[in-house]
Amino acid sequence: MTEAMESDEAGTDLVVVTGLSGGGRSTVARALENVGFYVVDNLPQALMLEMAELAFAAGGAARRTAMVLDVRSRAFSTDLTGAVRALKERGFAPRVVFVDADDEVLIRRFESVRRSHPLQGDGRLADGIAAERKLLEEAREQSDVIIDTSHLNVNQLRRRVEELFGGEDSRKLRITVLSFGFKYGLPPDADYVLDARFLPNPFWVPELREHTGLEEGVSSYVLGQDGATDFVGTYAGLIASTAPGFEREGKRYLTVAIGCTGGKHRSVAISEELTARLSAMRLSAHASHRDLGRE
Repeated sequence: MTEAMESDEAGTDLVVVTGLSGGGRSTVARALENVGFYVVDNLPQALMLEMAELAFAAGGAARRTAMVLDVRSRAFSTDLTGAVRALKERGFAPRVVFVDADDEVLIRRFESVRRSHPLQGDGRLADGIAAERKLLEEAREQSDVIIDTSHLNVNQLRRRVEELFGGEDSRKLRITVLSFGFKYGLPPDADYVLDARFLPNPFWVPELREHTGLEEGVSSYVLGQDGATDFVGTYAGLIASTAPGFEREGKRYLTVAIGCTGGKHRSVAISEELTARLSAMRLSAHASHRDLGRE
């Protein structure tokens, strides 16, 4: 390999997209195209290294290439980890995105389009999903970022991908501050889970009940409670102090999930404030609200 190929300045921005059928890989691929990636769909793993070298040699727009892997390919292998390792040994720095969703959600999606699962065979739809989940178990564990699409519509998933892979320096740690409602379940892709339920709930304040943590009235109420700003400041300091270590270890995405009962008031207001604090510390942070609007 040439010295130019090994240098960060001349490096190729590679993204590998895989995950469960019905999870949203096609939407992720289109979103990556929207932010300037050249997308190769249904690529056999055996051709990943060759494709990366072709992208590097082509230069220009091809330097930002996304490769989408699909278990429907006859050349699909379970050794995604080995394929990614081979890319790294040749000087590339691929980012692996795994698209996931709850089994119940996947079943509803397949039933809505009236098609069978690619690994279903003569069995049930649930059997095909279970087989694919087992096949991709190691790939999920080794991925850089997991996007759970269970509660995301197409536009929300597109925005999430564009936030992650937009124009900022792709080597910086990107922090997603995600609000959620505990009654809808924990976010499976969270690195930190914070609980804002120690604060009084604006739901019980009649004039605030129908509003959200994005609005000034609710935000002022939540942040004005005893312990609220200390809570935000403590975790902002924790995240800021650990961010350099995560970057040194090669972690590029960090999800900080903040929960309250329904994901409408407290968690939203705290997430917005924490995002603002992190951004003021020159960290790349954005807020996302998983359950806002579900009530």
